[in-house]
Order: sequence, then structure tokens, then C-alpha cells
Amino acid sequence: MWYARAVDLWTLGWNAGLAAQFEPHAARRLQPARVVLEHQHLYRVQTDTAEILAHVAGGFRHKALGRHEFPAVGDWVAVKPPSAAHRAVIQAILPRRSKFSRKVAGDTTVEQVVAANVDTVFIVMGLDGDFSLRRAERYLITAWDGGASPVIVLNKTDVCEDVPLALAAVQQVASGVPVHAISTRHDPDLSVLDPYLSPGRTVALLGSSGVGKSTIVNRLIGRDVQKTRDVREHDQTGRHTTSHRQLLALAGGALLIDTPGMRELQLWDGATGVSAVFEDVEALALGCRFSNCLHDTEPGCAVKQAVEAGTLPEDRIESYRELQRERRFQASRVDEKAAQDRKRREKVIGKIQRDFTPRG
Repeated sequence: MWYARAVDLWTLGWNAGLAAQFEPHAARRLQPARVVLEHQHLYRVQTDTAEILAHVAGGFRHKALGRHEFPAVGDWVAVKPPSAAHRAVIQAILPRRSKFSRKVAGDTTVEQVVAANVDTVFIVMGLDGDFSLRRAERYLITAWDGGASPVIVLNKTDVCEDVPLALAAVQQVASGVPVHAISTRHDPDLSVLDPYLSPGRTVALLGSSGVGKSTIVNRLIGRDVQKTRDVREHDQTGRHTTSHRQLLALAGGALLIDTPGMRELQLWDGATGVSAVFEDVEALALGCRFSNCLHDTEPGCAVKQAVEAGTLPEDRIESYRELQRERRFQASRVDEKAAQDRKRREKVIGKIQRDFTPRG
């Protein structure tokens, strides 16, 4: 168990603002708790007295408009305490101050909240076959969109032939974002990450399989709490060693959310994040002849001129175009789904009204 005893909620990130938000729930004799583990619609939540199993209330489930409105690891929730015959029940979620969201894999237009109320996101990448600047851009966009501060952690310096070159390449696409290079295999000292791990702060570890997240978790906690596996030699990829999201406590008081490796990261929104990650492109775009320039075939495009002059890498503008196309397509799918949901609700409401309208 993560906690087997009573804890001070302030050590989990509780604060005066959350206490004020919780007052209406306290009036209903509900308890505040933080979600520390999510697994197949069951949750482990930590109250000030114990870690307990909980499920969402039936009314909550009925009112939820989508998967994103269900609890996620890191959420603060209002819980009806368990009884001798019943498990604890989550009645409400307090407003999230940040979240890391993605579109679920496949063609379904659904938002998945990976972690909530996160201060810092450690974007973990391997300096082996996993290394991808395009993937780094996607993680950065999603972190900025959700309101958390990203930090890039490049693991496996021991297998990289030119670490300074890799660092420079990442810094070019992650302007202003801290970037740290480590080797969990040969260097047990991760003190470079200490500035982000102050008491009460929540850090989420994100990255694809095999990048070393579980090893980083074990090093930061000081014992093996997560299973680890070596990557396959022939393709430099690994299997998931973390099977579910969970929140863990560090000795220094910081809180760590570990997540399973992601095979793909599709953007859910991207509006704020794309502007933050591609500041250089959008600054150049101000000089384009047309305000709605797509930086493709339009005349008078300042962005294309920068590419031709060699001051903007061509693969960077190609990535920008691709991400903007993905954003526009996703936005259209979201609008379409919202319209379908409205129609379904209107039909249900109309049927209820007809069924209960007295006939003369």
C-alpha cells in the first residue's frame, strides 16, 4: 500500500484554496481525498485517516459528459466514507488546476486525462532508438496545454555517441525548457532533478516504453517499487513495466506520478502548446503577406523565406504544418461529437417531456 496510516493532507499538496473549494462538500459530511491509483474504474484514494478503495457514485457516472470528467490520478475528490457493507464513494471532483490530456488511441474522439494537478512534467526520452525531436514537440505541446511546466530528461547517455549534439538538438525545439542528460544505468546520482522535487509539489513522469521511467522512480524513492526491464536489442524498444498510473511519495516530501509508457501521443487541443513550442515559427509568421497563411504554397510567406535562407530548419516547419493539420482535424471532430451529444440529449429530454405531458 502507498500509505497504511493517517497522513496530513497538506503533505499531499492540500492548501487553503482547496479547503475553500471543499466547504460545500464538507457541509455534506464528505471527506477530502487525493486519488493515488486508478485501475479499471476502481480508485485508491488517500484521506487524512487511511488509504481506501473507492468507486464513483452512480449519479456522478450518469452526469459525466465523457471520460475526461471521471477521476484521474492526482485529482482531489469528495468522498463518502466507507461503511461495513459498502466501499467508499467518490461524489465529486474539485476543479483541476492543471492536467495532462491526450486523445485516446484509435479513431474515437475521446479525451483521456493521464494525470491531474501536476506542477512539473518530466518528459523522459532515451538517447537510443527512442530519441525523437518530433515526439519531444508533442509532449511539450501537451504539457503546456495542460498548465504544467515541462522538463526534458534525456536518459541513457551511456549509449549516446554525441551527448552535446543531442542536447543542442533538443534545446533548439524546447526553447526555455530545462533539459537534463542522465544515465540511470551508470550514474545513481539524480540530484540534478532535486530543484523540481520540493515538498508538496507534484511531478508526473511521461514517456514511451523502455526510456527508463521505472528506474528513475526507484532511484528517487530509494528502493525498488517498480519493475524494470531492459529494452530489446534489435529495435531499442521496451515493454510496459508500469501497468497503471499511481501517485507515490518521496522522502523529501514531493509527490511523483508514474505512468505506463505511451505508444502514441495524439493531441487533444494543442492551441496553447503549439504557440509555446513553435514561438520561432509564429514570430516569423507575423511577416507573412496573408494573416491566414499556411506556410505552404502561399506567396509572400516569411516562414518559407526563412527556410530557403537556412535560418529555419525545414523539418521544423514540416512538423509545425503537420501538428496544425492534426489540431484542425481534431477540433472539427470534437465539434461534430459535441453536436451529436446535444442532439442525443435533446431527444432524451423531448421523450421525457412527451411521456409526462398530460393528454387531454
